[in-house]
Amino acid sequence: MRLFFTAGLLGAAMCVFTSSIATAAIAQTKGDFEDKFRQLDEVLPTPNVYRSAAGEPGEAYWQQQVDYHIDARLDEDKRRITASQSIHYQNNSPHTLKYLWLQLDQNRFRLDSMAETTLTFGGIGNRGPSTRSASGDAPAGVSLAELRRRQWLADNEVGYTLKNIKDAKQRTLKATVVGTNLRLDLVEPLKPGQAVDFSLDFEFNIVEEDAVSARAGYEHFPDDARKGGNDIFLLAQWFPRLHAYTDYEAWTNKEFLGRGEFTLEFGNYTVNLTVPADHIVSATGSLQNADKVLTKTQRERLEKAKTAKRPVFIVTQAEALENEKAGTRDTKTWQFKADNVRDFAWASSRKFMWDAKGYQQGGDVMPSVMAMSFYPKEGGDLWKKYSTEAVVHTLDVYSRFSFDYPYPVAQSVNGPVGGMEYPMITFNGPRTTLHEDGTRTWTQAEKRFLIGVVIHEVGHIYFPMLVNSDERQWTWMDEGLNSFLDGVAGREWDPEMPWGVEPRDIVDYMKSDIQVPIMTQSDSVLRLGPNAYTKPAAALNILREVILGRELFDFAFKVYAQRWQYKRPTPADFFRTMEEASGVDLDWFWRGWFYSTDHVDISVDRVFKLRLDTKNPDIDFERRRQEEADKPTSLFVYRNKVAGEKTWLEKNKDVRDFYDEHDRFTVTNKERNAYRQLLEDLEPWERDVLERAIKEDKHYYVIDFSNIGGLVMPILLQLTYEDGSVEDRYVPAEVWRRSPKAVSKLIVTDKNLVSLVVDPRWETADVDMENNHYPRRIIPSRIEAYKAEERTDPVYRDIMHDIKAKEEKPKPGFHKK
Repeated sequence: MRLFFTAGLLGAAMCVFTSSIATAAIAQTKGDFEDKFRQLDEVLPTPNVYRSAAGEPGEAYWQQQVDYHIDARLDEDKRRITASQSIHYQNNSPHTLKYLWLQLDQNRFRLDSMAETTLTFGGIGNRGPSTRSASGDAPAGVSLAELRRRQWLADNEVGYTLKNIKDAKQRTLKATVVGTNLRLDLVEPLKPGQAVDFSLDFEFNIVEEDAVSARAGYEHFPDDARKGGNDIFLLAQWFPRLHAYTDYEAWTNKEFLGRGEFTLEFGNYTVNLTVPADHIVSATGSLQNADKVLTKTQRERLEKAKTAKRPVFIVTQAEALENEKAGTRDTKTWQFKADNVRDFAWASSRKFMWDAKGYQQGGDVMPSVMAMSFYPKEGGDLWKKYSTEAVVHTLDVYSRFSFDYPYPVAQSVNGPVGGMEYPMITFNGPRTTLHEDGTRTWTQAEKRFLIGVVIHEVGHIYFPMLVNSDERQWTWMDEGLNSFLDGVAGREWDPEMPWGVEPRDIVDYMKSDIQVPIMTQSDSVLRLGPNAYTKPAAALNILREVILGRELFDFAFKVYAQRWQYKRPTPADFFRTMEEASGVDLDWFWRGWFYSTDHVDISVDRVFKLRLDTKNPDIDFERRRQEEADKPTSLFVYRNKVAGEKTWLEKNKDVRDFYDEHDRFTVTNKERNAYRQLLEDLEPWERDVLERAIKEDKHYYVIDFSNIGGLVMPILLQLTYEDGSVEDRYVPAEVWRRSPKAVSKLIVTDKNLVSLVVDPRWETADVDMENNHYPRRIIPSRIEAYKAEERTDPVYRDIMHDIKAKEEKPKPGFHKK
């Protein structure tokens, strides 16, 4: 999705209603106990014949099928699309449909659209409060980007023109436009198992992506040699397409406000794209007429690329530069076919060079995939080196976690969009910088962003282009899952690359007051990036690395992906599958991470050292004598000794008795006889236990923990002993089951404990690491960090260097929508 960052309106209402009933039925009316491990039965929808309690499609699962035939023409000079399409709609549901709902996404840019009329001050994305002045007294001002957006939309006619909406019998269908939606009233009701065919013509002006911050559009290059310059066209959300009709919500026809993405049906596409003859086209699907649109040399190169070790140029940079110069009034029609996809997108430009490389997956069983990249000279060597290779790497990693890539091509196209994904094709933004001497270079950040965004967007072809979650309702189901996996792929590419989410990356958001639960409809989320991308990705990282372990997690996640490939899962299906396939009750985890705004903050409050009271006076009395010796001397006694003053007993040694020669811990026969009697009174098994405990002479520690953040998590302990050795211990989250606010844990060791740390590797997103140490540690302040360069102590300098490096470390970026 544009890298940026419970079940539908009816589903959400049912969820609230069900939850309120359950709350009334199960109420804690005594004390302040809160059951953090309460099961999710009252929250999740009731299993049925469509979706089972195991989280898999039920025996009566269904989804609609929608096939498209589209003929489209790109008018380069007017930057306008003119098209006609015919649609075959198969009703596989058990319901009779009297009308169909289509998405009109281009209408989102109309100034009278809901998206524009509800846009709050602060501009694109409803950022409102961020434009306030530092004092909060008055707005800080309107940005030039916001002004440009408004001016562009006011100066240009946008949105669809629709014509000739007819059924297969050429009867005109009544069409009602409702914002970004279109309702088509059918002449006859569409019964279960029946299909309907209809057609329509449409036109629209392509928006300038950079001017309006769209998900697609054109980018103009005025400095190209061609008179008037050149454009790159990225076409997505470009044709009227069916809303999904589902078992959990019926029509998913929420208004498109620009943030919540798309919920679509699978189908087969035949698309003919007529463009200027010198354009190169990248699109969803397989090219059907290569012999008509490519030269013989280009076709030979494409064949060679299938088995090449490194990408082969189908259109070279020199050829692309030559295309840039003149332009033509001639046209070519590129024909594409795509089966079992949920959308169709394409890109067209004479500026494109094109490279490709075959990826052989699954041994000799699965067909090879053509990984391809399309980019202008502005992409430079950065794209030549890394784009297609990153596509291949993504396929390799994601297939390992889910299923073999089922489509014939996977493409990365450079254009004005920061990052967006569609079946078989992705739009990715990073570029090189042109210098006065004509050379092009890139920064390390630009390189990392290119690799990261390609991984992220190609990963989206798996989630949600194949595992077809409802993006308009649950953004996290595609963005969160994909951000988790792109982190795995990013670290497998280069572990030093700051791409992907670590639990430590989410702590600032977790402790903030601008949160809503992850299970919030996307248009209502306050901060989409942390909520839909980072927090769920961090949660899954913790689930894999800390709670389930890799073996259980990877098995369960793969089961989920394979169960729901080409199908439409809901959050309940994911939650139930992960539990059912792993064999671990995770309701507490989903409840805390996805249904609440609690955070992780486990504090070590106190540590008590205990020793076994053996009742053997020869052992216990000596221990107590040592305990007394360890206590500090009285200040009075200390100063008298320093002054050389003698006590009365020291002055009168002739009157000393037994008790002056022995302390109160001297053992007598009285204590020994009492001990022997105690042993005789014990049961044999009691004597065995006591004697073994005395022989082993373990150390006993009781550690008091408090759960300040409210989110229950495992306690990851690192114990450091007197001899310098270190031991890691894992306390499951269930330790909080009966006491979610505070617990005391007994730790038995062979050695003397000198310190301990909770979560030493920052694996649980604990927001306050300082209360995780016992004893507490001294923390260098930020002011000291600035002075560190003046200090000569090498250890101190190293500490300061680490702190500053952490503060300056780039954070994972979000794609611009």
